[in-house]
Amino acid sequence: MQHLLTRITVLQVLALWLLAGSVHAETSVKGARIWPAPDHTRLVLDMGGEVDHSIFTLKNPSRLVIDIKDTRLNTSLGRLDLSGSPIQRIRSAPRNGDDLRVVLDLKHHVEPRSFQLAPNEEYGNRLVVDLLEPGARTDEAPSKPVLSEDPNGKRDIIVMVDPGHGGEDPGASGPDGTHEKDVVLPLARRLQAIISAQPGFTAKLTRNGDYYIGLRQRTLLARKENADLFVSIHADAFRSPQPRGASVFALSRRGATSETARWLARNENQSDLIGGVGGVSLDDKNEVLAGVLLDLSMTASINASVGVGDHVLRNLRHVTHLHKPGVEQAAFVVLKSPDIPSILVESGFISNPQEERNLKSASYRNKLAHAIWEGVSSYFEETPPPGTLLAWQKRHNGTVASYRIRRGDTLSSVARRNSTTVNRLKELNNLSSDEVVIGQMLKIPTS
Repeated sequence: MQHLLTRITVLQVLALWLLAGSVHAETSVKGARIWPAPDHTRLVLDMGGEVDHSIFTLKNPSRLVIDIKDTRLNTSLGRLDLSGSPIQRIRSAPRNGDDLRVVLDLKHHVEPRSFQLAPNEEYGNRLVVDLLEPGARTDEAPSKPVLSEDPNGKRDIIVMVDPGHGGEDPGASGPDGTHEKDVVLPLARRLQAIISAQPGFTAKLTRNGDYYIGLRQRTLLARKENADLFVSIHADAFRSPQPRGASVFALSRRGATSETARWLARNENQSDLIGGVGGVSLDDKNEVLAGVLLDLSMTASINASVGVGDHVLRNLRHVTHLHKPGVEQAAFVVLKSPDIPSILVESGFISNPQEERNLKSASYRNKLAHAIWEGVSSYFEETPPPGTLLAWQKRHNGTVASYRIRRGDTLSSVARRNSTTVNRLKELNNLSSDEVVIGQMLKIPTS
């Protein structure tokens, strides 16, 4: 009997100890990172688990206070690189015995927001604090069209190039630890440079550094710039290393249906335009008419997206293996603009050891970028948007065909076979010499 009472007492003490431990369970800040972006800065704290926290701002001078309950600091916040951010200094101290207070001394007022992220393959629990620059909005009036340097004043075709992931979101990883975000950014930069070097074209990037942009924000940036095409660049991954090859995706009908419903359900979308500058506002339309107009715009956008994707695939097959021979369709959020043709290019499988090495190569990325450009170019040569320099040239100079240089070709032989002149080919293709290389794509006037 005495033994039984002793056992019960021990169990009671153990239960009380566990209960007290759960009440005063303490986690820790194990690491921190800062990701400066043009319109915000993201502070990420690596936590030992989920936490109860609050944030508030103070003025004169500007400060942001982060209070985290039952937490201790197990890293040095003083070693963070604050350059490019609105943060002057970071201070921290225990508060109320078991809590932690972190104070950001700021250069100017910011609009803060905070949230927690669950663990993923790269990181554990995280507390994220975004410092938004005042007035940083993407829903402001669209930019004015970029006018070509052509004396006729026709506008450029605008291509928005979107490097996927970024910042706290590394994307997929290869066997050697290469992050998707680190190969798609230089690929996107190269594609932007190639496109912008062409007469009648201007390319812009959704991000030009290692920071994250929300998926819907990326399409908003394209709308703000009056983009004629949205190209999102990614690198695929699979649980085994065998799959390889590039793919191109357009929006699926299921994705279009859900997006149409979302637009019609949200009042703030009603004043948006479909069809770009000078397009149709949904503001004064009844629900049935607005739905019909939006559905027509979505259908046209998907058809154009598949058309662009097909041209891109035709050119990618010359520099890499294709994972699928045709344009695939899925409900990716970044493809859901109702009035901008949008494609997602999976540049290869970063989970495949050889393709990981390829994607890390600048020369290989250059070949991919040229192939994507050739596809975009050939599509717009067939169907140039109204009011653009390409549309004006097609109307006044006749139609243009494409020709890939083969072994034994010279610029003069190509000109003779197509009843044109070397100078006309050089002018049309922006060539500074008569030299051509095998595989090079040339624009050929057909009339």
